[in-house]
Amino acid sequence: MSNEPPKAGVSVQLEDGLSCVLAPNPSPMTHWGTNTYLLGTDTLAVIDPGPLDDDHLDALIAAIAGRTVSHILITHSHLDHSPLARALSDATSAPILAFGDSSAGRSDVMKTLAASGEMGGGEGVDHDFKPDVLVTSGEVIDGGDWHLTALHTPGHFGNHLSFLWGNAAFTGDHMMGWASSLVSPPDGDLTDFMASCAALAKTAMTRAYSAHGAPIQDAQSRLADLVAHRLGREAEILAALSFGAATPADLTARIYHDTPKPLLPMAQRNVLAHLVDLTQRKKAAPVGPLSATAQFVLT
Repeated sequence: MSNEPPKAGVSVQLEDGLSCVLAPNPSPMTHWGTNTYLLGTDTLAVIDPGPLDDDHLDALIAAIAGRTVSHILITHSHLDHSPLARALSDATSAPILAFGDSSAGRSDVMKTLAASGEMGGGEGVDHDFKPDVLVTSGEVIDGGDWHLTALHTPGHFGNHLSFLWGNAAFTGDHMMGWASSLVSPPDGDLTDFMASCAALAKTAMTRAYSAHGAPIQDAQSRLADLVAHRLGREAEILAALSFGAATPADLTARIYHDTPKPLLPMAQRNVLAHLVDLTQRKKAAPVGPLSATAQFVLT
């Protein structure tokens, strides 16, 4: 796969034992669409079947070409990743493996915020998702001629898993080459996101296959860039708060000068995620209850 988008529905070989079929769901949030990976030679794992789309299901069945599918692996349960899993499972008899349903993996802070109903969020969640088999962090998944180690990488989403394959990693939406990840509370958690980056930095990963966009050949460098980007955004928010109390909307307007207007709501969710993180670290605090519309001040 080059830096040019492949044709949706066509199986592209990335390396020995690994191919990718692009789903036909391009958008400002999904880039070219969702990458569905087929790992293995005779016995396959399918990683992130993608959105509920009959054409994509047909394309996956064609790429599988009669081979055995032993595992259907879900990085996380957003609507562009997991809904096709059940139909693919019905077609192949393969079980669906994931960290848990769409509420799994949330930190205690995010559980409390979700219960309060003051955070908003919930963008693109597959509320109907239920895996057949739960996967724990550090678990080895064996497919005969391939082996994966699951790593819980919450941040973009509470139930997010990455899968380590030798020196490569399937990083879902946690690390992408074309953009930084949306972190939208209470489904997303910036504190967890940064911890997951640190966990990935300790692995043997040198290249990464994300759920959107081209393969990442210098994965550790890209990971470091994403961490630096988040720290830079934090510094901008703290600097803006030095002028006085501000809401997430106020801060977004001050900081995101060149962002296209349709993406500003997502930018505001990222700002909110930073403010929740800064509140937990006692660098900022809401004026009144913590909510998506609260004013925040420096502590």
